[in-house]
Amino acid sequence: MDVNVINELQNGLSAAYINGSVAANLAYKPAFVSNNPEEGKKVISSVEDELLRCDEFQISVAFITMGGVTPLLQTLKELEEKGIKGQILTTNYLNFSEPRALEKLNSLKNVTLKMYDVEAAGNGFHTKGYIFKKEEIYRIIIGSSNMTSAALTVNKEWNTKLISTENGEVAEEIVEEFQRLWNSEYALPYDDFYEVYKERYNIIKHQREIAKSEEIPSLEKYRLKPNSMQERFIANLRKILEQGEERALLISATGTGKTYASAFAMRELGFKRVLFLVHRVTLAKQAKKSFEKVFDKKVTMGLVGAGFYEYEKDYVFATVETLNRDTHLFQYQPDAFDCIILDEAHHSSNNIYTKIINYFNPKLFLGMTATPDKRDDNQEGKNIYEIFHYQIAHEIRLQQAMEDNLLCPFHYFGISEVVSLDDKTLQAAKLTDEEFNQLTSDERVRHVIEQSEYYGYSGDRVRGLIFCSRVKECEELSRKFNALGYRTIALSGADNEEKRQEAFERLAMDEADATEEMQPLDYIFSRDILNEGVDIVEVNQVIMLRPTQSPI
Repeated sequence: MDVNVINELQNGLSAAYINGSVAANLAYKPAFVSNNPEEGKKVISSVEDELLRCDEFQISVAFITMGGVTPLLQTLKELEEKGIKGQILTTNYLNFSEPRALEKLNSLKNVTLKMYDVEAAGNGFHTKGYIFKKEEIYRIIIGSSNMTSAALTVNKEWNTKLISTENGEVAEEIVEEFQRLWNSEYALPYDDFYEVYKERYNIIKHQREIAKSEEIPSLEKYRLKPNSMQERFIANLRKILEQGEERALLISATGTGKTYASAFAMRELGFKRVLFLVHRVTLAKQAKKSFEKVFDKKVTMGLVGAGFYEYEKDYVFATVETLNRDTHLFQYQPDAFDCIILDEAHHSSNNIYTKIINYFNPKLFLGMTATPDKRDDNQEGKNIYEIFHYQIAHEIRLQQAMEDNLLCPFHYFGISEVVSLDDKTLQAAKLTDEEFNQLTSDERVRHVIEQSEYYGYSGDRVRGLIFCSRVKECEELSRKFNALGYRTIALSGADNEEKRQEAFERLAMDEADATEEMQPLDYIFSRDILNEGVDIVEVNQVIMLRPTQSPI
């Protein structure tokens, strides 16, 4: 072995275990590996670094989930292309590992996956070790981190990174133990364990869903409490009401919990009759479900819209489209409600909203939006701040929401394009036929589909938004996706609200709710809409096929 490498190893060992002031190359120094996001430390960073450095790898962990696999997909794809081989051993212990994660790992040509059967072996399996070899050097991370999102990024985990020659005693023992487990009669190849394990996992998952639906004390309701944004909002809203104000606005980034914030506020501030206005019936149902968790059965709740006419309930969740009609609006006296909540309040300057606002006279109009600033703010009657009397109950924008860990976790991947057009060309008003054909070529369609399928989504099926640079591109790509068996639609600013809402409903709906007249959608291709954000909580994949600098 190179004498320089031996010297580097010795310096690294001295610095790590004898005297921290010894100068040492980080690549050869043992280390404590843990998660401390505030300091930019994550176990996954160390795992990723070693994967990119190694010639081969072995991993033995008790639990594997998609949350642990997904952020490594780009690195694993790179290793597959380089032919860097890996062995991954997991277990059926507690039936915790997710079948989709196992299937994804097995799909990589360079990875061999096995499952250790603890039931047949008659013992537990709780290993957490990541072994990387580069030429004659082993780097081994061993400790407490499974291959799950929390274990690799935020949990309090203790691991140590060992660095050794292949002749080092500890490294030899660890590698031998891995091979002993790998070659055990209880370590089953993928084709031998997957179908049975998947079936068992789904049965247990289904049983848990049944248990949740039974009439027993709900742990979810017991644990339900306001987050930091919602607590500050309620305190500020109380002050606004005490000052005699009749309007207030909550500005809160999408995903921070505006609906729950309003539910907690209504409960804590004692509002008896409430109207919750939305622009989609799906949102009305979702809001009603959230309010029910907060109030339990202390107040009656009903829907108005899409065939529901439950006018007399204490809390009414209605679509603007329905309540705007006189037949429904005049079911109520102007003072029928103590509070009227306008979801997505940036639309409240539209005529369809102003008719309702002008008719009712509640104690409080509460607006909620993530995007109060619009291009027509300078026009009379269009300024959202003015409509709500400049009373900001609370404001939390995207950056702060991320820092406060209020958003749904997500994975972001930057993927190479197959077109040769630069951003300036893509943003130009017109393209040549040759340039447009690049955007809609079969090669690009295949590339987009391959990447979307590889990086995946959360949930039982994809429900995606695809943003394009122009309307014709949306229409042509949608047509080509549909020809390949996908269910997609192209939407633009030229489409009316009814068509848009139907598309949103179809994207959100479950397969079980499909009818001959209305089928679910896999993707919506869009241009000139959704730019201000849209509240479709079911969306689990977003694809940007256009340049953007918008934080929204």
